Amino acid sequence: MSKLRVLVLVREGNVPPDTLEGFTDKESDPWKAEYDVCETLRGLGHEVLPLGIFDDLAPIRAALQNFQPNITYMLLEEFYGVVTYDFAVISYLELMQQPYSGCNPRGLMLSKDKALSKKLLMYHRIATPRFAVFPNGRAVRRPKKLEFPLFVKSTIEDASFGIAQASIVHNDEALAERVTFLHEKTGGDVIVEQYIEGRELYVGVMGNTRLVTFPAWEMDFGKMPDESARIATSRVKWDRKYQEKHDITCHAAEGLTEVQQKHIAKLCKRVYRALHMSGYARMDLRMTATGEVYVIEANANPNIEYGEDFAESAEAAGIPYESLIQRILNLGLSYRAAWMG
Repeated sequence: MSKLRVLVLVREGNVPPDTLEGFTDKESDPWKAEYDVCETLRGLGHEVLPLGIFDDLAPIRAALQNFQPNITYMLLEEFYGVVTYDFAVISYLELMQQPYSGCNPRGLMLSKDKALSKKLLMYHRIATPRFAVFPNGRAVRRPKKLEFPLFVKSTIEDASFGIAQASIVHNDEALAERVTFLHEKTGGDVIVEQYIEGRELYVGVMGNTRLVTFPAWEMDFGKMPDESARIATSRVKWDRKYQEKHDITCHAAEGLTEVQQKHIAKLCKRVYRALHMSGYARMDLRMTATGEVYVIEANANPNIEYGEDFAESAEAAGIPYESLIQRILNLGLSYRAAWMG
């Protein structure tokens, strides 16, 4: 394996230290994924330069000229605080003729826009919940095709931002209240979709042209109160105390038949291709009690922190963490961007 110079783009303030010694789990949470990737790349023998970015491309240009990386590892999930601008950073790398890890600009743009991605999935006859978009500043009028209960969330925010138990609404008054709340909180449009009662499944996909899928992982909502909707709220995903209190875990999905596993794998590959994705992604699915599978959303460049669901499911597929990080690097090096001709 050749040793490479790897520029690692992270959010400003998330440049990881050289060691975890002296840091609590809570203190390291913001940059734990960045630390795991950088430390693993160094362990693989690569020369690593982490670079914090917020609202200026100039440091990237300087690093490309001075460090001359063989590839840039993309861990930046936003630019200027806007989550949909990550595709612009990747576009800049392409203009600079710089190989990078993860998803290409088109796949990032399509998958990050929940409404646009759902329209594409519907065009390809891929099952996804019925939905409607409520633009910021307009009155909330529910289309007749949408029946309660409904799930209300931002069209662009990720990581469960703005998602709580109140996101599931059962009448028009609650719908209007939640949509207005999100309009004010995010300043953007809101998507409202049919709530699918069922199992919450996550499936990792890797590849550029030849795709592989990892075993389905499942969010286990443990001992949450019966009246609570089984959804991945921000507390469910990020609040350690809440997770411990209700025994919320994420593990390999149990009880899936071979037919169901093959169907899910094929479905996730179809989504990946329909949205022009590359590198690696995680598909969020819902499976009903009768076995119907709905695609909730596709997540380009998901969290690859050691011990999180993507890395854990890769491990279950026989890909240890070090190999996973190297494979993501290799996929970036082999991706045929337009500038390569």
